[in-house]
Amino acid sequence: MSASGGTKAIVAALGANLAIAVAKFVAFAFSGSSSMLAEGVHSVADSGNQALLLLGGKKAQKKASEEHPFGYGRERYIYGFLVSIVLFTIGGVFALYEGYEKIQHPHELENWYWPIGVLVFAIIAESFSFRTAIKESNELRGTQSWSSFIRTAKAPELPVVLLEDFGALVGLVLALGGVGLTLATGDGVWDGIGTLCIGALLVLIALVLAAETKSLLLGEAAGPADVARIRAAAVDGESVTAVIHMRTLHLGPEELLVAAKIAVRSEDTAIQVARAIDAAEARIREAVPIARVIYLEPDVYNEEAAAAGEDPMATPGGR
Repeated sequence: MSASGGTKAIVAALGANLAIAVAKFVAFAFSGSSSMLAEGVHSVADSGNQALLLLGGKKAQKKASEEHPFGYGRERYIYGFLVSIVLFTIGGVFALYEGYEKIQHPHELENWYWPIGVLVFAIIAESFSFRTAIKESNELRGTQSWSSFIRTAKAPELPVVLLEDFGALVGLVLALGGVGLTLATGDGVWDGIGTLCIGALLVLIALVLAAETKSLLLGEAAGPADVARIRAAAVDGESVTAVIHMRTLHLGPEELLVAAKIAVRSEDTAIQVARAIDAAEARIREAVPIARVIYLEPDVYNEEAAAAGEDPMATPGGR
């Protein structure tokens, strides 16, 4: 996995979640808090999710084969989608069930200092993990807003870790609120309500992740900036006079397929056209290094046909 895949953020989140999970289960054992149990399961689910992301990054590095000629870059999208399913089922649904049970059968907390201490420790640990994810994301985010970055990022790991860490921090605050209100009122229902809120939060985050990774699995084009650079690089004004139409597709976060029909001069020989295509490919790769697979089809641009209404977005080759 490349550095842009957020490996450091994933490892930081994995280490934090494993330590936090152990602490939460210990606190649950001593206090009987359902919020702590839900949070413990949440941390286990998060740890499994980070392991899945690391596994997806490893599998994506396999070389292309005859069966998969475009490589295995989309393995990262598949494992990102699996993360959303795990977060929804193991994290969110379990917490909703546990919260419902606690509201139906409330009981007072025992050894209240255990959950309070663990929650404070968990908030500190998650904050460090979240800080690492933010730092790595800022290197790629540029001037984008956070919501735009999560929607448009082609590498799934950083948005997943960002949303997980954010959800974990909010969940910890909710758990702290549930435990605190239970202690203040002596009513265990508040602990159950806090657990329900944690479950609802996890389900919401899982749905957002599922929607974003589904879009990546279906196949997304290059961003507008990369598309503009590719168009500009393809045309040299001499041998290649225009890009008639073009398609781009992410084969993986760092691998882009480019298919375009380019306009060449009608008087050029076959050798000149071939050289023009080779030169255009070299310019495109220099402008957008992730453009690994490029197919350029030469054609003679017909202004009269274009003016008559030929679809500029037609499938490449269909004329």
